[in-house]
Amino acid sequence: MNRTPPQTERPKITVEHLSFFYGGFRVLDDISTSFGEHRITAIVGPSGKGKSTLLTVFNRLWEDIPGVRMSGRVRIRFGDRWEDIYAPSCDLPALRRRVGMVFQTPNPLPMSIAKNVAFPLRLAGRRKPGEIARRVENALRAAFLWEEVKDRLDADATQLSGGQQQRLCIARALVLEPEVLLLDEPTSSLDTAAAGVIENLLIHLKRRCTILMVSHYLDQVHRVADRITELADGRLVERAA
Repeated sequence: MNRTPPQTERPKITVEHLSFFYGGFRVLDDISTSFGEHRITAIVGPSGKGKSTLLTVFNRLWEDIPGVRMSGRVRIRFGDRWEDIYAPSCDLPALRRRVGMVFQTPNPLPMSIAKNVAFPLRLAGRRKPGEIARRVENALRAAFLWEEVKDRLDADATQLSGGQQQRLCIARALVLEPEVLLLDEPTSSLDTAAAGVIENLLIHLKRRCTILMVSHYLDQVHRVADRITELADGRLVERAA
């Protein structure tokens, strides 16, 4: 495995006394830790114990769920400036542009391949056709998909194979050039060959962003992760990578 040497690690995310509650049930319990820049950190553990919840803490995607609450502090370093992402001054749309997320099941939009990847750019107010085309191509290349779709960018994205759809979703997350990429079981719905392509892709992607991924496949995380943490009883416990 091609892991980042520990001596080069620089913190990208810090978490201080993080607790998370669904009603009266505490799923995350006073977690304090940090995550290194340009590294792949895998979060493992039993189902239903808060792994996916932990990912959503870093882009505040949980905030529309009724009856939940969080305490603690989360800071992310964007460039050379640390930002408390739960401070009132935090720009939430800007945060979610900087912290991308890819979900367990591929979710291409019912539109063309090119429009799928361009969609976040248009939401962010980018309108110049030349810039959009350039960034769409760059994102598809970064997701190892360009060569497979470059001659059919106007084709329906929902007709792609499962593995291609997942790489399309990764490209859609990458088009805004995020500094952090969150992946929730990114290969669970794919066959072995397609999952292998995603694994190779993730190893390359850590050169451009910091990756936190949830996975149930220990053989997979041992192949790709620089660091493995287990979520057990609401706490993160280090495991040998």
